[in-house]
Amino acid sequence: MNDREIEKLVVPRFLNFVRYDTESNRHCEETPSTQGQWDLAKILRDELLVLGLKNVRITSHCYVLAFLPASEGKETAPCIGFLAHMDTASDVSGKDVQPQYVRNYNGRKIKLADDLYLDPAKEPDLAAQRGKDIIHSDGSTLLGADDKAGIAEILGALEYLATNPSIKHGPVEIIFTPDEETGKGLPELPLGEIKSAACYTLDGGAMGEIETECFNAWKADIEFKGNVIHIGAARGILANAALMAASYAVLLPRSESPEATDGYYGYYCPMEISGDLESAALEVFLRDFDSENMKHKLSALETYAKTVETQFPGGRVIVKTWPQYYNMKSKIDEKPDVMKKLKTALDNLGIEWQLKPIRGGTDGSRLTELGIPTPNIFTGGRNFHSRLEWVSVSEMCAASKVVIELIRLWGE
Repeated sequence: MNDREIEKLVVPRFLNFVRYDTESNRHCEETPSTQGQWDLAKILRDELLVLGLKNVRITSHCYVLAFLPASEGKETAPCIGFLAHMDTASDVSGKDVQPQYVRNYNGRKIKLADDLYLDPAKEPDLAAQRGKDIIHSDGSTLLGADDKAGIAEILGALEYLATNPSIKHGPVEIIFTPDEETGKGLPELPLGEIKSAACYTLDGGAMGEIETECFNAWKADIEFKGNVIHIGAARGILANAALMAASYAVLLPRSESPEATDGYYGYYCPMEISGDLESAALEVFLRDFDSENMKHKLSALETYAKTVETQFPGGRVIVKTWPQYYNMKSKIDEKPDVMKKLKTALDNLGIEWQLKPIRGGTDGSRLTELGIPTPNIFTGGRNFHSRLEWVSVSEMCAASKVVIELIRLWGE
């Protein structure tokens, strides 16, 4: 497997996929939340059929499922799955993406739209790509490597296997999902149809990074009920719901915000605030690797509510919380062979690996919770959810090689 051969299978797919607007909508309860995901799902279905996979279908909720039968004599090998998501985040527009393919990157600063720059002086990973190929957005949108790079890498691996039948393998399952970025957590996945004993998500960053743990994630919807009267006669009577919401948001500790934390430190993140004198709303995401710390965060939300009610007599604060996904580490640790195979694949390919916590989640988090251990593999992308997003072509090829090697190892 040489890079040039794999590149021809991966990169053209990626450049095609990113042009589909699959930005998801976290305010929509339906799955999928946007039409564009259907458009990409149909393209992926057709590609899987051409590659000779069986039982290829799109479910009524836009999950793309496919099955690669085992090589002759390998029918009793464990079935393994590969997972990637079709949607892109709504933080930055994913419409009319114009990918910029830079061959033999010269190591200099790259000017993008709106006076944005990709600056190797600020990004050591970018500086390390000098002399290599990269793909970046033009700066007016995100790129979509999260997670269309993962999809392209999986499909590239499948095509390689189709043209190299000497690589024997057991049964393989493919799952492409909608609405990962909304944090819904596979609400409509037909779990009873999934055959895999283990899965691997391709939804990570730099080459060699593998992930077995992620945040425990909760969402809080906080309602503020004001007490309204003419503002000219408001003294001692008015409880301004808009100001209550703002006051609550300010109580969230700045030292526990996304921009103030890294590594294993959790955070509170106000995602959206709206309202008027009578009623207001605040949406907060809570993240922590430790479940006990998460309990403290959830308890703190109630304390902040009481504080605001004290500050605004006559006003009420209602806190509603629910989980989005859980840390997958303990479940993956229960089946050590899943990670052993992954580390062996990386070692066999000469890829130096490192375990790194995901400061977020993947569909693999939820699938692990449902009983199928699903660690996360790098894709080569950087600066996800931003206009500065870029991906390394050589690292995309490496990720596709990992998929091929994993499939081979599980079939031994």
